[in-house]
Amino acid sequence: MTDPTAVQPSPRLAVLGTGVMGEAVLAGALAGGWSADDVVATVRRPERAAELERAHGVATTTDNLEAVRGAGVVLVAVKPKDVTTLLREVGGALDPGAVVVSVVAGLPAAAFEAALPPGTPVVRTMPNTPAQVGAGVTAISPGAHATDEHLALVERLLAGTGLVVRVAEKDQDAVSAVSGSGPAYVFYVVDALAEAGVLLGLTRQVALQIATQTVLGAGRLLDETGEHPAILREKVSSPGGTTIRALRRLDAGGVRAAFLDALEAAHARSAEIAAAYAPRAEG
Repeated sequence: MTDPTAVQPSPRLAVLGTGVMGEAVLAGALAGGWSADDVVATVRRPERAAELERAHGVATTTDNLEAVRGAGVVLVAVKPKDVTTLLREVGGALDPGAVVVSVVAGLPAAAFEAALPPGTPVVRTMPNTPAQVGAGVTAISPGAHATDEHLALVERLLAGTGLVVRVAEKDQDAVSAVSGSGPAYVFYVVDALAEAGVLLGLTRQVALQIATQTVLGAGRLLDETGEHPAILREKVSSPGGTTIRALRRLDAGGVRAAFLDALEAAHARSAEIAAAYAPRAEG
């Protein structure tokens, strides 16, 4: 009898495209227990192959067909404009039952399904760059042929990258705007805090150090207390004090409205990418 508590074996993983996000997921899979012997990554340049082999101990190849043969999970992490060509190149070499995992921003699962053999299970994901250090956020959504078992497999694949949440695919563009692009907004804020510290007389090194730790600490406090950010903000804002005066200036400057506008723009751009690059089913 099979032991239900036993660790399930990890299928062979092929990572097609090893830019920032492809490598982040690869590193997360290894951190989560995937064996480097069961991973192959595709590269375009010999120097990149050497970097990945040295950093992660995985096999590399420039041949996408070679990479997908025998793989139970195929991670697609290329640019949207390259997706159609890549999928039609490798589709015929996929093993029966292999699940294709997308980390391509903007493209729906249906766009992948249109370029792959009928019935191919596809799981759409949206990681963010903190996945590189195990502190990321990834939203996952099933395509038409993906089952709960496929989703569970992808959750296991991504467990080492940080938080993994299931969302309806219609919400993926919103996820992309909030957490996918979110690290850039945080880096923007940290840079602004540090620059203000320099303006007020701190050295650049100290200003950046305390700005970074302040954001880390605030995020941890928010996560561990479970309190609403407005409540935590009020606890810092003493009546007539320095913080409330600063917040008044932020409100006067339209910072909150600017964030809303910015995320709406990111959301709209995700839809534009889907319209521009989604492959169509061949008649």
